[in-house]
Amino acid sequence: MIIATTSENDEDVCKAVAWLGEEEIAVSSDACFYSHKLDPKFVAYFFQTEQFQKQKRPFITGAKVRRVNADDIAKIKIPVPSPEEQERIASILDKFDMLTTSISEGLPKEIELRTKQYAYYRDLLLTFPKGH
Repeated sequence: MIIATTSENDEDVCKAVAWLGEEEIAVSSDACFYSHKLDPKFVAYFFQTEQFQKQKRPFITGAKVRRVNADDIAKIKIPVPSPEEQERIASILDKFDMLTTSISEGLPKEIELRTKQYAYYRDLLLTFPKGH
């Protein structure tokens, strides 16, 4: 996990990304990284939750630049379901993320579903009992 330890606002401090690469990377002094055995995508998604936001708020310091130090980040409790459940949750959230952010995949699928929904309701509204 690579975690931003500074930001201009409380919401963006501690934004996290899962590093899935094999190469070594460099991390600036305004970020930290944690190696762990949890599913990295699961943990990155957890960092987006309100549960995480509530835990980090007491640790935020600074005025113009908001900051959380690495020792305080380590105090945040992360729920730990089985590895299979972590992977399942991350997979579902990956699909939701793709559907809501991908113009090339999510939007065409949504348009297709709305077109089918429209046709269904149009046909339902314009179908009358015989003899009318």
